[in-house]
Amino acid sequence: MSETNPSGNTTSENQGSSDTFDLVVLGGGSGGYAAALRASELGFTVGMIEKDKVGGTCLHRGCIPTKALLHSAEIADGARDSEKYGVKATFEGVDIQAVTAYREGIVAKKYKGLQGLVKARKITTIEGEGRLTSPTTVQVGDRTITGKNVILATGSYSRSLPGLDIGGRVITSEQALQLDFIPKKVAVLGGGVIGVEFASVWKSFGSDVTIIEALPHLVPNEDESISKSLERAFRKRGINYSLGVRFQSVTQNDDGVVVTLEDGKTFDADLLLVAVGRGPSTANLGYEEVGVTMDRGFVITNERLETSVPGVYAVGDIVPGLQLAHRGFQQGIFVAEELAGLKPIVIPDINIPKVTYCDPEVASVGYSEAKAKEQWGDDKISTYDYNLAGNGKSEIIGTTGSVKVVRVNDGPIVGVHMIGARVGELIGEGQLVVNWEAYPEDIAPLIHAHPTQNEAVGEAFLALAGKPLHAL
Repeated sequence: MSETNPSGNTTSENQGSSDTFDLVVLGGGSGGYAAALRASELGFTVGMIEKDKVGGTCLHRGCIPTKALLHSAEIADGARDSEKYGVKATFEGVDIQAVTAYREGIVAKKYKGLQGLVKARKITTIEGEGRLTSPTTVQVGDRTITGKNVILATGSYSRSLPGLDIGGRVITSEQALQLDFIPKKVAVLGGGVIGVEFASVWKSFGSDVTIIEALPHLVPNEDESISKSLERAFRKRGINYSLGVRFQSVTQNDDGVVVTLEDGKTFDADLLLVAVGRGPSTANLGYEEVGVTMDRGFVITNERLETSVPGVYAVGDIVPGLQLAHRGFQQGIFVAEELAGLKPIVIPDINIPKVTYCDPEVASVGYSEAKAKEQWGDDKISTYDYNLAGNGKSEIIGTTGSVKVVRVNDGPIVGVHMIGARVGELIGEGQLVVNWEAYPEDIAPLIHAHPTQNEAVGEAFLALAGKPLHAL
């Protein structure tokens, strides 16, 4: 039995058994499996190569397990603060083995669901480490997997700094997830997303935490006002941080680590978590030998995600730009639809929502105030910052923070930036507003349910439209 897929190719249900497919996907993480699922849905035969488990870093070692930890941390804080809400509860501590079982149970359930979906879509999963050997072939052991098109989706790894070796009491996020104890004192090298999330977890679990960030602010890729708000919130929580001075060295012994900065200041701790970002997993995979243009390990593509080798595409963390699971997921879908001739639209990185799941959460989409002024000029930009103190639901759940909106004068909203508990759930509206280039006046008439935190977004748009209700 055969069918014609949207690209006009005739495919057979049994074609995958011969290791020949319409599409070969190298890597089964967020970008890879999204591409495989969408391509299969569009009628392509798909072979997906994965050396570990389908789902990749996000499902097994990143997004999902860390957010489970953060939820356990939220529950711990809720137990401590229960009397504030009229509930008598006793916080007796954190059972890290039980936390691990809870976390691994979530991952296992999601993994089982993904395996079932891949099987239902008749995607052939090839286990093993693949190496690109030509524009149409990937070698996996003694098997040659052939595809009319190939998508590179090999993901990323935890970076370190030159001369900073991982081992012993110097760990990355992968090892941090596997700890069977709660450190009494921990140093975190890096104040970006991974660093502040683990710092938040450990503080809630009872650790003494210090973040070391060489740049002037925590979460330095966010709007500066949001970064400063997070710093104030962390200071209030008792999370320590050192900003603006670079790391120099670390020594370790049986008792702990001593971290030294370039100004001579030292910090001692049980562990040092190295959270300085992630690098592209592309080494020794044959990309350059086949002719794929690379830059510092990243795969260079055009805006349609095609590499310098026709018919070979790349998605996810190996493509320069934001390293976000949902970006890779969207790119995987994009390439599948591109190959099917559907001409999907390009979403620039600036318009992809970002969320940092520490306490308080940080969420944003679009231009920061500073970047907007660089783009359009200082006198062409207006902002409004709505304080969550004026929002009923935020008061009920006990959070502070703000929603900041950036607009071009007499033009569209180009940025939305938030800090506060649960604001990651609000950024979806911000994404629609920014991507659809809506004016505040377009949004102001729309109704936001009461009482919700979402009202804070509506209030910010009302204010920029010249109709502030609860603001002076």
